[in-house]
Amino acid sequence: MPKDEHIKKPSSAAGGWGALKSVGKQLMGTGQAVTGAKTLLKLNQADGFDCPGCAWGDPEHGSSFEFCENGVKAVAWEATRARVTADFLREHSVASLQTWSDHDLEHLGRLTAPLRYNAQTDHYEEVSWSAAFEGIAQALNALETPNQAEFYTSGRASNEAAFLYQLFVRLFGTNNFPDCSNMCHEASGVALTEAIGIGKGTVQLEDFEQADLVYCVGQNPGTNHPRMLATLREVIERGAKVCVFNTLKEKGLHRFADPQNKIEMIVGGSQPTSTEYFQPRLGGDMALFRGMSKVVLEAEDKARAEGQPPVLDHDFIAGHTSGFEDWCDIVRATDWQHIEAQSGLSRADITRAAELYLNADKVIVTWAMGITQHLHSVDTIREIASFMFLRGNIGREGAGLCPVRGHSNVQGDRTVGINEKAPAAFMDALEKELGVTLPREPGHNVADAIGAMLNGSAKAFFALGGNFARAVPDSTLVAEAMGKLDLTVNIATKLNHGHLMPGKVSYVLPCLGRTEIDKNSKGERQMITVEDSMSMVHGSAGINTPASDQLKSEIGIIAGVAKATLGSEVVDWDALADDHDKIRDMIARVLPMFGEFNTQVRKPRGFWLRNPAALREWNTPTNKANFGVAQLRDQTEWQAAQGQEATFVLQTLRSHDQYNTTVYAMDDRYRGVYGIRNVVFMHADDIKRIGAKADDIVDVVGCYNDGRVRACRGFRLVSYDIPRGCIAGYYPEMNELVPHQTVGTQSFTPTSKSVMVRIEPHGE
Repeated sequence: MPKDEHIKKPSSAAGGWGALKSVGKQLMGTGQAVTGAKTLLKLNQADGFDCPGCAWGDPEHGSSFEFCENGVKAVAWEATRARVTADFLREHSVASLQTWSDHDLEHLGRLTAPLRYNAQTDHYEEVSWSAAFEGIAQALNALETPNQAEFYTSGRASNEAAFLYQLFVRLFGTNNFPDCSNMCHEASGVALTEAIGIGKGTVQLEDFEQADLVYCVGQNPGTNHPRMLATLREVIERGAKVCVFNTLKEKGLHRFADPQNKIEMIVGGSQPTSTEYFQPRLGGDMALFRGMSKVVLEAEDKARAEGQPPVLDHDFIAGHTSGFEDWCDIVRATDWQHIEAQSGLSRADITRAAELYLNADKVIVTWAMGITQHLHSVDTIREIASFMFLRGNIGREGAGLCPVRGHSNVQGDRTVGINEKAPAAFMDALEKELGVTLPREPGHNVADAIGAMLNGSAKAFFALGGNFARAVPDSTLVAEAMGKLDLTVNIATKLNHGHLMPGKVSYVLPCLGRTEIDKNSKGERQMITVEDSMSMVHGSAGINTPASDQLKSEIGIIAGVAKATLGSEVVDWDALADDHDKIRDMIARVLPMFGEFNTQVRKPRGFWLRNPAALREWNTPTNKANFGVAQLRDQTEWQAAQGQEATFVLQTLRSHDQYNTTVYAMDDRYRGVYGIRNVVFMHADDIKRIGAKADDIVDVVGCYNDGRVRACRGFRLVSYDIPRGCIAGYYPEMNELVPHQTVGTQSFTPTSKSVMVRIEPHGE
C-alpha cells in the first residue's frame, strides 16, 4: 500500500455501512460464513451464549439481533476454520514465531491439542492431556513454596472457571492472583469501595431510559463497547443530554448510524450520541470535576442568599453521607487558576458542563480506562462520586455511578473470588465450605507479580486465558523475565505472544470457546455464567461443534490440573467438572448473594446481584457514603512536560479492529488509519512545533529515568483532534514505553494514560 494510502478521511459516524461491511468481511474471513451468521442469532440470547467481548448489559426486552460489530469480530475470531496443526508446529520454531505480529499469530487459527515445549528443538509438540496434567503438577509441587507461583486470570473466564481456579490456587497454598482487573478497573473498585462500600457501579441498563443527563467520561464506546452507542443515542432521542469528556475527538461519541435501522441505512443518515463534547488534557479529569463541584456549591450559595430553593439534596447529604463539610472546605479552597491549568478547560466550559447537572434531576456518570489508568485515578473517581452525592444522584432510578468494564466477565471473576486480598468474610465461608484452613497472607497483584519475575522470586506462571506478556507495561523486560521461569502454563484458544516466552517447562492447553458446545459425561449440554457491568448474571451455553474433539472446557482443564496436583481428598474435582450446577451450588453457599443460583440463572436475561449501594445501604466504616478527602495534585504529567523540548504525555489505546491485545484486523476506520498500527496521534500545531509534518516517521522515547531505554522506533505521525501536549498510540505496541514502576496510588494499575515521552527524529 502506498505511503499516503495509510491515512484517509475517517468515517463520518460510527456504525452504518462501515460496520456492516466489516461484519461481512469478518464472517467471510472465517471460512464458515453461513455457520457464523447462524451463530450470531444466538449471541446474547436467553437460550444462547453470552458475547465473549465487552461487559455492556443486555436490555430486559431484547431483540433478535443483540450484538454489535465487536461481538461479530469476537465470534468470527473464535469460529474460524483455520487450525494450528502439528505439521505447522514442526515447521516453525518458537524463535521464528516470535517475529510474527499479534495479528498474524492469532489468524493462524484454533489450537487443537495440548502442547509441551521442547527446549532442545525450540518447538512446541503435541502431548496427551494426562501427560500435560502430570507434568504441570510435578513442576508445581517441586516449588520450594506455593508463593513462588503466579496465577493470572483473564476477564473472559466464566464465574464457574474463576471460582474453581481460586479454589485450586488457595488449596495449593497461595493467594497470588495477578488479574486483568489490576491492569484496567482496579481504581474503580478501590475508590467505590471507599466511597459507597462496594467496588461496582450502581446502575442498571434500564436507568439510562430515565436519566436526564449522562456524563460519558474517559471512554470510547464506539471501539470498546459499541452497544452503548445505541443507548446514548436513545438518551438523546427522548430529549435528555449526553455530555462527553474525552481527550480525543472520537467518532462514536459524535454520531452513530444504527445498522439495524433500515431507513437510516438507505438514506445514509446518523444520529448524535452527544450533546456536549469537552476535551480535557490527560490527567485533568479530577480538576474538571472539582471545578464542576465549585460551580454547584456557588449555585447553592447564591440560592441561599436570594431565598431560592436549595440546589443541593440536603436530606441525602445529611442522612446518607459523611465528610461533606471537610470536602466542601477543600473544594472552596481550590482556586480556578489551578483547575483550569490542570483540566485544560476554561472556567466558562466547566461552568457550562456543570449547569447541565444543575438542570437535571437524574444523572448518570459512566467511565472507563481513560479515568482508571492514571497515578491519581482513585482520587479522581472519589471526586466523581462526591460530585454525584451533591444532588443525591445515587441509589435511585435513572441515576448513579457506572464504571464500564472491559472483558465480558472481569467483574464476575472478582465477585467469585479472584482477589489477592480476598475479604475475610469470603475466606471464612470458603474455609467452612471446605473444612480446611487456607492461607490468609495477601498475595500478588500484577505489579507485584512483575516485580517477583524481575527479581527472580517467582518461578512459575499459570494463565487462565489472556495474553499477559503483551498486556503488561515494560513488555520486553517482562518477556525476558518470563523466559527464565521454571514453569509457564497457558490456557487458551489460539496462539499469542504470551505462549512464545516459554520457561524451562512450558505447556499450552487448548480450551473450548464461548460459542462451542460443552457436554458432560451424560451427553448433557453444560452452561457457564458471567456478570456484566450492571451486576446482571447471565447464563451462556455454546451452540457450535468444538474446533477439535481434544478440546476441554476451562473448568475441565483447571479440574484436571488441580486433581493431579492436590488429589481429590478435599474437593471432588471430577464431579465439579462434570456438573457445573454443583459449582454454582458451592458458589451460592460461599456467597449467599447468589441465592438460588441454578434456578435464577435459567430465567431469561438472568438475575441481578443485589447491590447495597444501589439501595442506599452503605457498607463502609462510617455506614455512610463518604465524600473524598484529596487535594488536587500540584501538577499533572502534562504540566510537568511543559517547557521540555519535544516532550509529551502519551496515552495508549485500542484501534477499532482490536479488543484488548487481540488484533482482528489492521484498520481503524473511525480514526482514518488503514493497514498500519505504528502511529502517533498528535495535534497539528504540535507536529509543526517539533519541526515535523504529518506522515513523518519518528521515534518515541520514554522519559522515565531508571537507566533503561524505552523506545518505539519508526512510528508515523498522524494529525488528530487532541489537546496540545497530549499524544496517543496503540497498545500493545506502545506498552514498551510504560514503566512497570509507575502505578496508580492505591490501585497499582499501570499509568498507561499518562506516560511522559519525547518525540525524536527517526534513527537519532
